[in-house]
Amino acid sequence: MTQAPTPTADTVRRLVRSLLADSALGTTATAGPDVRPVGAGDEGSTWWVGARHVLRLAPDRETSARLRRELRLRELVRPHLGVAVPVGVAHGEWTGGLAYTLDTRVPGGSAEEHDVSAVGEADLAALLTGLREVPVRQAETLGVPRVSPRSLEALRRAAERAAERLATADEFDPARLHQLTPSAATQLAAQAGTSVLVHHGLRGEHLVVSADGRVRGVLDWTDAVVGDPAEDIAGLALAVGSPAAVRAATLAGYAARPCLRGLWLARCDTVVRLAENLTGRDAGPRPLLRVQLRRAWEAILLERVTELREQDEEG
Repeated sequence: MTQAPTPTADTVRRLVRSLLADSALGTTATAGPDVRPVGAGDEGSTWWVGARHVLRLAPDRETSARLRRELRLRELVRPHLGVAVPVGVAHGEWTGGLAYTLDTRVPGGSAEEHDVSAVGEADLAALLTGLREVPVRQAETLGVPRVSPRSLEALRRAAERAAERLATADEFDPARLHQLTPSAATQLAAQAGTSVLVHHGLRGEHLVVSADGRVRGVLDWTDAVVGDPAEDIAGLALAVGSPAAVRAATLAGYAARPCLRGLWLARCDTVVRLAENLTGRDAGPRPLLRVQLRRAWEAILLERVTELREQDEEG
């Protein structure tokens, strides 16, 4: 397979100038548009264009297919959500059959930059509610894949092995995982007939948060699937902390089982990922992985109540 060229600032400027008038770019004919990569580590695939647009360049054909699908999916979800999704300005191919999308920029920072307020938690609840209301059959017609729920027991066993490696590095106390027994993992298995549209990437960088803590938008729908709603609860636990994630899910009408399932998916995932990072098998930024571990392991009232009930039953 031919390797796609690495996008440069000149590549981006030429493409953008062919798509937008100078007035839309906020520049003049003699001055090139202000373009800069959104972040390191994405092989130059996402660029800020001025103050109002974002350009995404697919590095391969699989990503191209997901970008094209996202354009249709955003139009399907938009009427159901209480938060904004980007609006497409232009799309096409930037090189050799590889897709691009030029979108409006949703104003605000990220959940890594701004804390989510109590009102922002209500925004997250509206997001989860809206995702549950999106017609699943229509999403699948657009090509959104249906995926089976993960085995929490298998993830628990992987996390136990990872926790021992983290203990050796003085990163984590493996005794904390003892709260999730094999029996509890079985009880928290996903229930049949509960599949919904899942964003599957509700990480901090994909949540647009204003300075007052409101959640204003959700970015990057390329990983969306039809599947287990607990995965989005888990994502929120990593982005905004377990207490806020569970409060938002509860406001959205989710009962204790999916909330606790999401909590433990997040906790096990963070243990496994940090251990893989320490051994060189995960390239994610280690400081962020440590922050996500801390957020996921924040105690929540729901599990305290559950522990009390179990103690009463044993007594």
